Amino acid sequence: MSELVPGGNVPLPDGAVTVRVPGPFDVSALITDDGGRVRGDADFVFYNQPSVPGARLSGDSLTVDPARLRAGATRVTVVVSPADPGGALGGLPSPALQVTGPGGRTLARFTPPRPRQETVLLLAELYRRGGGWKLRALGQGYADGLAGLARDFGVEVTEEPAGSRAAVPLPADPDGFAGLVNAARAAAGSPPVTLDARLCAAAREHAGAMAAAGRLDTTGGDGLSVHQRVTATGYAYVTIGEHLVSGPRSTAEFVAYCLRTDRAGRTLRDPAFTQAGVAHVPSARTGDVYWTALWARPFAPAELARFTAEVVDLTNRERAGARLRPLSVDPALTAAAQAHSADMVARAFYSHTSPEGGQPWDRAAAAGARRRSIGENIACGQRSPAEVVRGWMDSPGHRANILKGDFTHIGVGFAGGGEAGTYWTQLFGA
Repeated sequence: MSELVPGGNVPLPDGAVTVRVPGPFDVSALITDDGGRVRGDADFVFYNQPSVPGARLSGDSLTVDPARLRAGATRVTVVVSPADPGGALGGLPSPALQVTGPGGRTLARFTPPRPRQETVLLLAELYRRGGGWKLRALGQGYADGLAGLARDFGVEVTEEPAGSRAAVPLPADPDGFAGLVNAARAAAGSPPVTLDARLCAAAREHAGAMAAAGRLDTTGGDGLSVHQRVTATGYAYVTIGEHLVSGPRSTAEFVAYCLRTDRAGRTLRDPAFTQAGVAHVPSARTGDVYWTALWARPFAPAELARFTAEVVDLTNRERAGARLRPLSVDPALTAAAQAHSADMVARAFYSHTSPEGGQPWDRAAAAGARRRSIGENIACGQRSPAEVVRGWMDSPGHRANILKGDFTHIGVGFAGGGEAGTYWTQLFGA
């Protein structure tokens, strides 16, 4: 597996390869010849046109089969832009590209320098060289937006209103789920939730997987967790909750069931959630009905900043209680911590040691930190800053890092997705 730097390249095997960019990004691609121009609109793969011959976009992943590309195609340029229309990439975590080949083998990874004011990033390109294909890391920023980039490649673009993006249609709610839920939330003083089509699609996939397996589980028989199904739709979040239930025959019965128990009721009424999705699928074998309800707050740069700042504040409160000086935020430690959380989601591991053997101090140094001593706490599955800091304080080893008197600086990272749903990193330095 190759860790690429801008300009670096790696040969690709025969067959289809998949490039994935997890996080709050839209992935798109432009198919060109050696002259760098498309032949028509069909050479632009994006959220409104997710599939063309030889290339298919699904959520945060683009699969390319060079042998099936249209005649004359010699280059596929992979592009990322903020999922939030009109946003700047500089307010988001640096996009991390992962390339896998046939059988799911990881071929390469590339994390470019963090963009500043650019709204689009040319992340990588697949190109034909002789009889084979290679991938080159780019990391080139582009300030004129996705429409401007497409025009420069020769795509005819019809302007949409400023800040707009092709809207995901609101799902139908024939059984009155939102009304029943929002009545209970209003009674608890919580704001209403709206149904989101991507959350409903992920709920439907997971309910179907549970019905096929005949059991309730956060991971289906296909090996995918409910959280991985959410991120596969392109939905990025800062917090998420779920109800996995079997038995109720109607939406009203399902909502009543969720409200009967304290823990499930707290999730349904939680004011942190602003969007929801629900689906139910009967088992073909037993007739039992399997339900999945998803509750989430969508990702935004301000939400990520709020989450990480709250972790720092709660950590410093614990240090104050032990009469220790507060930790200052270090941008380099923050970048390294954020990259590690995103990496654990992207490559489906949970460890202080990366799959290549990298350690916390290696990541800190690579991010530019100049600290003589490094410590790290990680956690997964916690739904809020308060929950994750409480969990660390309840663990002797993690507590020792938080209360180590020698540490003077901190960086915090957070990413949603993966098997556990949330991944947190604290990086300490002295």
